[in-house]
Amino acid sequence: MDQGPHPECQVFITFEGIEGCGKTTQARRLVENLNGVGIDAVLTLEPGGTTLGAEIRSILLDARNEHLPALAELLLYEADRCIHVTSVLKPALTAGKWVVCDRFFDATTVYQGYARGLDMGLVRSLNREAAHHLTPDMTILIDCPVEVGIGRAIKRNLSHGDPGLDRFEREQIEFHRRVKDGYLRMAEKEAERFVVMDGRSTEDELAALIFETVRPFIPGGAG
Repeated sequence: MDQGPHPECQVFITFEGIEGCGKTTQARRLVENLNGVGIDAVLTLEPGGTTLGAEIRSILLDARNEHLPALAELLLYEADRCIHVTSVLKPALTAGKWVVCDRFFDATTVYQGYARGLDMGLVRSLNREAAHHLTPDMTILIDCPVEVGIGRAIKRNLSHGDPGLDRFEREQIEFHRRVKDGYLRMAEKEAERFVVMDGRSTEDELAALIFETVRPFIPGGAG
């Protein structure tokens, strides 16, 4: 990685990937590992990283809202992001904390741009404005086969006593393939920011590899 931390703060790391890839677990594991070496790290997510954002998240993921227009979906994500950046992300970063976020604007580019087919220029413009031009220092993309991810999502929901799937998990397999392809295209175009990990690795193996990948950002950690 040739991109260093923001000059006024510490480090902003995002996790991305298809449904069921394991990014939520790995984001949590990274924060635990960072806290374990004395790094003040904050774990958050999009959508839903604020009280108001949680209400927006419930609308976006509710399977009953299957006819939500794609543009309305995009605007809800951007509203959530604007609130999240101003009330959680920027204050934490300015205070010198690390921030680890489960999804950020790359998810919107992929899901609403590549997969939904909305105008990519519009998506990227709204992303920039809603994020107040904040960009991650590193984005960890956990890649896995679509069938593996969806299978994990179903198993996870069943383990939580919920046999159903959310609005995105219910999408056709081709939708998820477009998401996966979109992520890989972005990672190739922005190789200086993206790090692609194999989501088929065990949870412990992946957590260890991710921690080693971010180690150069830790003061004195590169050695």
